Amino acid sequence: MSTTTERPAPATTAAPAARPVKARPRGESSPLAKALSHGVLIVAGLIALFPVAWILFVSLGPDKTDYLHPGQIFDKLTLSNYQHVLGDTDFFTWFGNAVLVSGVTTVFGVMLAATTGYAVSRMKFPGHRPLMWSLLVTQMFPIAVLIVPMYTMLSDLGLLDSYTGLILVYSTTTVPYCAWLLKGYFDTIPVEIDEAGRVDGLSPFGTFWRLVLPLARPGLAVAAFYSFLTYWAEVPFASTFMLSSDKYTLAVGLQTFVSEHDAQWNLMAATAVLIAIPSAAFFYLVQRHLVTGLTAGASKS
Repeated sequence: MSTTTERPAPATTAAPAARPVKARPRGESSPLAKALSHGVLIVAGLIALFPVAWILFVSLGPDKTDYLHPGQIFDKLTLSNYQHVLGDTDFFTWFGNAVLVSGVTTVFGVMLAATTGYAVSRMKFPGHRPLMWSLLVTQMFPIAVLIVPMYTMLSDLGLLDSYTGLILVYSTTTVPYCAWLLKGYFDTIPVEIDEAGRVDGLSPFGTFWRLVLPLARPGLAVAAFYSFLTYWAEVPFASTFMLSSDKYTLAVGLQTFVSEHDAQWNLMAATAVLIAIPSAAFFYLVQRHLVTGLTAGASKS
């Protein structure tokens, strides 16, 4: 009797398990996409900063033709242009006029726009839609078309060459836009807040002033920033309606450095830098509200 030994079957080598692919978290970009986005942002930032840096650099050159030879400015950097503008011109008069006009326009225009936007947002009175559309239509006319009729009206009212007349002109252009902006923001505030104020015995104006306005601070900040920045350096209206040199604003005073045959670019650059400082300071004060205020009313109008 023969015995047969069974040989064990050769062991098959198991295929190595595939390494699991690590899933990228949702919303996370690849390294290449991050590098490209950062590169684009850096280029965009440099493009945005270049004009500011150029004006600042030219303002440090003592001669009016230094902008033609910027490489020579490094050898003669000086603050003489700023000393001349601050000491030998009417800069502080222009500065005071600009603060007065733009400040009053900002406060008056934003408050009037806030009451208008709140009324249209909460009180569905007959004609509220045509009212908002009429405010929108006023934004379609360019400044060149508005200057002549406004000049005639101010002359007939005796408001030509006056701060009051210029403030009213500025308000006619800032109120419509700010009313639309704030109306969209008020739409995002729950109506129940108004009802709670009425239950507590507040009048409609008391509800608006004590409850709604504090909640609308981001929207008010955006409207104030738009108004101030627009009329801080406004030229066409101010140069047309303000005829006396002692009532010039900063932007109009800047034009005094340009004559028929000459242009003092170094002094203009120094004045432009000084004009930009208050705008940058105002932006710093309201910048934390800007993003919220700009996006809050985007989905409702």
